[in-house]
Order: sequence, then structure tokens, then C-alpha cells
Amino acid sequence: MPPWPAAGSAFAALRIHDDYLEVIQEEHEGLRGVTAALTSAAQAMLDHGLGAALAGGRILSVEALLRWRHPQKGLIWPTSFVPLAEQTGLIVPLDSWVLAQACRQAQAWLCEGGLNVKVAVNLSAMQFRCPDPLDSIISAIHSAGLDPRCLEIELTESALMIDPERSATALKLLRSMGVSIAIDDFGTGYSSLSYLRRLPIDKLKIDRSFIRDLPTSATDESIVRAIVSLAHSVGLQVVAEGVETPEQLECIRALDCDQWQGYYCCPPQPAAELAERLAADASISSTGIRAALTRASRLLSP
Repeated sequence: MPPWPAAGSAFAALRIHDDYLEVIQEEHEGLRGVTAALTSAAQAMLDHGLGAALAGGRILSVEALLRWRHPQKGLIWPTSFVPLAEQTGLIVPLDSWVLAQACRQAQAWLCEGGLNVKVAVNLSAMQFRCPDPLDSIISAIHSAGLDPRCLEIELTESALMIDPERSATALKLLRSMGVSIAIDDFGTGYSSLSYLRRLPIDKLKIDRSFIRDLPTSATDESIVRAIVSLAHSVGLQVVAEGVETPEQLECIRALDCDQWQGYYCCPPQPAAELAERLAADASISSTGIRAALTRASRLLSP
């Protein structure tokens, strides 16, 4: 089997058109002998979103978010190119690149500023179906010199359910190393807590589609309440994704979610800007996030 294309060729193989994205099939030799690496082409970048505790506002994790900085079209969001990258297999080198960069950044924060914060990376289903799905994770950790306890891997329910037994074996190995495991976008796939409770996972991240209308939707409130209750019953933490308003924040707090993330917490930021925010408090606790919690309570109090 030929090797996966280098990370640089992943972006080289995607071209922007006016109204759509088209995948360009490069020749085999071009894929193997790509001359411009992703980093040297400077077309990829990572933003970082914060995950905070609802109790006290302490920052618990930083999620690495891939962005494509196209030389002609500017900043392109993942929703525009990730589906095509998944269809062509180019998502695998992109995943590996994100893993490596995120681990190096976490180690840099620790070494340069004493900021010991967990970094979360979302892996694709295709990455997890590779013959050796853990190779890129272990390599990224070792290359960066990162404590595995500082890494969190996020996977969707669908990715895990492709081969549940194989997934369980791989996750157990990661957990034995100290890596945390989160189920991303929970509620949009199988949503089988009866099976997920047998997997070595640490948290569920409730999909933003259930948070968006939470303040006004009794149905969404019931769904979130059920997820939180069931997750807590099997010892899992619950994260609410996509929190953008004080009303949403107060709702998830009333429903006993453990953590939250979204634009109301902190818009995604480059590493340098985020480091300043993290360093503002030596305890890695953000006064801005605590203030957001307070504002939400005041705005919604009778």
C-alpha cells in the first residue's frame, strides 16, 4: 500500500473555485515527492478554543481547530474543505499535522510560560480506521515531549461505532498512557450510552444543535437533561458545545453540565493571543470567563 500523502500535499490537492471546492487528483509520484510541506507553504494554521468549568470558570482545556489560509481566497473554514479531505483520504495527513502541532504548542506553553493546560484534538473516522490508528498520536506525544495527560482525543460516535471492538482496544491503550477521551457532537449519531459506558471514555460533548435553542425549546431541554443525567450515572463529564449567549449559559448550568465552550466563553484565537489570556492568571483561571458566568446569572435573575 502506498504511503498516505504528506501533509503539505493535502492542501495542495484542494483548489478553491468561485462557487465550490474541487478535489484535484495529483499523480502518484507528486504525492510521494511533494516539495512544499504544509508548514512551509504557510497555508494551515491552528486556532484554539477554550473549554471551561461551570463551577468557578477555571479553564480546563484548549481545543485545536484547523484553519486553511488560502493564498487567494483567504481564511477558509473546515466545513468547506474537511468533508472533501475525508472523501479523498487527505484528512489523514491533516489529522497528523494537527496532532503534531497541538502537542508541540501545549509543550511550548508549559516550557515557556508554565501554562499546564490540556489540549484537545478531534480525529476523523478515517484516521481511526488506519491500520495503526495510534501511531500518529504516540508519535506526536513523543516528538513534542508532552506528558500524555495533557492530551485529549475527541472522536465522534460514528467513528467509534464503525468497529466497536477495535475502538475499545485502541481507547484502552490511550487511556493506559494517560490520554483523555471525549465523544464529540454527542446526540447526532448512535447516542447509545448503554454501549458507550463500556468504552474507556471521560466525557461527552453535547452537540451545539441541542444548545442553540435551549432557552426556548422544551424538547432540547429534555434531551440535554437526559444526556447529563445518564452520563453522570456512568461517571462521565458533560460538556456543552457552542454556547453563544448568557441565556444558553444559564440553562446549561441549571441542567448541571460540567463544562462549556463556545464564543461566549472565548472566540477561537491563535496560540500567541491565547497564551496572553492564559498567562493573565497563574492558576489558569480566567477572570473574563468568571465574569461571563456572573453576567449570565444577573441577566436572567428575576
